[in-house]
This record gives sequence, structure tokens and C-alpha cells, in this order.
Amino acid sequence: QVQLVESGGGLVQAGGSLRLSCAASGRTFSNYAMGWFRQAPGKEREFVAAMSWSGINTAYKDSVKGRFTISRDNAKNTGYLQMNSLKAEDTAVYYCAAGLKVVGSVGGYDYWGQGTQVTVSS
Repeated sequence: QVQLVESGGGLVQAGGSLRLSCAASGRTFSNYAMGWFRQAPGKEREFVAAMSWSGINTAYKDSVKGRFTISRDNAKNTGYLQMNSLKAEDTAVYYCAAGLKVVGSVGGYDYWGQGTQVTVSS
């Protein structure tokens, strides 16, 4: 089992920045790919970004490319999502997830955190 806890969400004005963290415990975090997803009210959970266990391979949702950066520190068992130039449409609950591969589907991840709310005011 891998336990994941997100933090760093909050209320920010459009154009601002937030850095989300995902603290992992349990099984070795460095064995897993890491993903970030988000879910807005009334919408399905959607892929945002993912990174391989080594950090070499990354993937991003088109609408966040150039604004969001995924990273990880395996020594600290922590993953991050740096979000810049935030827009109102980025408002959602953000979840981190761990799985075996870098994929863009919810079903590709075995472990999930509880989520952290990000609200961007326009």
C-alpha cells in the first residue's frame, strides 16, 4: 500500500501561483510513477500531469503545458505540482496518484490521495 497526502491548495487570484505537494508513505514511493489529476464540480476527474519513477518521462494535459510543472524528490518521498499563471478554469480538487506507468487515465493508478482544493478567482 502507498498512502498519499496532498497539501498546498488554496485560494489564489488569476495569474497567481500555487505549489501542491504529495507526501507518500508505505511502500517505496520511488518504485511508482506519479500522476496529478483534478476534478471540478459536476465534471469527471481529468488527467493533469504525470512523471515516471525516475523523473525522466513526463506528460501533461495540453491546457497546462508551459504553466504547470511536475517534479518529485524520491529521497523525501514527495511529489510536487508547480502551477503558474493560474486561470479560473483551473479551479478543482487536485489529486495525486501512484501507479506503475506514466498514463493519462484514472484507471492506470492504484493509489490516490484525498485531494486538495484549488480555487482561482477571476
